[in-house]
Amino acid sequence: MSWEKRSVRTDGGPAALTKWERVEAPVLAILPYIMLVFASVLTIVVGGPGLVTHAQTLITLGIAAMAGAWMAWGFTFHPTWRLNTRWMSLFFTVLVIFMAVLVIRAPLFGFFSYTGYFFTFALPRRWRLVGVAVVAVITATSQDGGLPKHTGAAIGLYIGLILINVLVASGVVWFAYVGTEQNNRRRAAVAELSEANRKLEITLAENAGLHEQLLTQAREAGVADERQRMAREIHDTLAQSLAGIITQLQAADQVSRDEQRRRHLDAAQQLARESLSEARRSVHALRPEPLEHGRIEEALRMVAERWSALHGVPATVTTTGPVGPMPPEAELTLLRTAQEALTNVAKHAAARRAGLTLSYFGDQVSLDIRDDGRGFSQSIIPNKGPAAPPPSTADSGDGPPMGGYGLTAMRERVEGQGGSLTIESEPGAGTTISASLPLAAVPAAPSASGVAS
Repeated sequence: MSWEKRSVRTDGGPAALTKWERVEAPVLAILPYIMLVFASVLTIVVGGPGLVTHAQTLITLGIAAMAGAWMAWGFTFHPTWRLNTRWMSLFFTVLVIFMAVLVIRAPLFGFFSYTGYFFTFALPRRWRLVGVAVVAVITATSQDGGLPKHTGAAIGLYIGLILINVLVASGVVWFAYVGTEQNNRRRAAVAELSEANRKLEITLAENAGLHEQLLTQAREAGVADERQRMAREIHDTLAQSLAGIITQLQAADQVSRDEQRRRHLDAAQQLARESLSEARRSVHALRPEPLEHGRIEEALRMVAERWSALHGVPATVTTTGPVGPMPPEAELTLLRTAQEALTNVAKHAAARRAGLTLSYFGDQVSLDIRDDGRGFSQSIIPNKGPAAPPPSTADSGDGPPMGGYGLTAMRERVEGQGGSLTIESEPGAGTTISASLPLAAVPAAPSASGVAS
């Protein structure tokens, strides 16, 4: 039974099945030898009808030794021969001849002949039941005490023993064969499942590599978008200021009166100071100094204090809700939103006070920036998409601070982190800008580090 299983190559199986086979194989491999020795010892002690003399006993033991040597040489020591059906047919034929001779000479060798059933699994499939029947006849001969006497009753009893042994042995061997086939199919299914799992692991590894490539491409695209955004900011701030300085210097060089020359030089000097301030602000946007000294709460207070000292407008910072950890990208986005909003308040709102509120709501965080300035009409808020830049209303006194790409850039930052930006304002009633972000990390998106004018 176990020998046929071992001839079928498998790559795995259920733990209980393999554990049983590890125990079963060694036991069945040595059991025929144990039974042969056991039957030989009983024969020496008890004797038999064909062992009247000492010489006859020695001959019988010699035949038993030859049977053991035949099993060792033809089966145990050459396991690869078991795959040769012709050899196994010859091996089994010689073995059952040894068994028949031993049982006829000493019926106690029936203990050994019973193990012949194990070797029937090495026969070709169409000869297995024939092999079982031959072993059953030998076993029945042992049970009958040797060959039957020439009487009707003895012959009838002998035939009955043969029929019982054939039926029982055939049934047991058949069920064992069916169990073996089921085990083989089960092990083949497990092997197929293992192969499927291996292919799935390879596919997952490939998907992980593709995902990493997509992330790299997304980061590269984000860097390109950020460079374009910074280029627009430089054009809207530093480039325009430098162009104005050149214009004022050229005008001063063309006038003859000292008063007019001084006026143009003073204007150029003022534009240079403003350009330096814008340059420093852009540098701080690329390297957020406030976040280097603490969390977002401390960074917002630092920004508000500097802004109040510069513009003479009081600004307060309030934190509500249970403070929790926040991804660095979210902290940077909120800090830039606050800087942009306060800059716009100073330029356009003419406010007397401003307030910043940082609120934690479980898995969300919200930053509200309020002022009591002049406000503006909601109808002129720019579209959310970056492809529709708003018109410049910085000089009209009744519009939002959108001379550069202020609100558009602010919205791009927030939405790039999976959040939302809302603006509420009315002429004469101030403005409130609210940025809401998830506290969970968001895949890398185009980062809008920097402060728009």
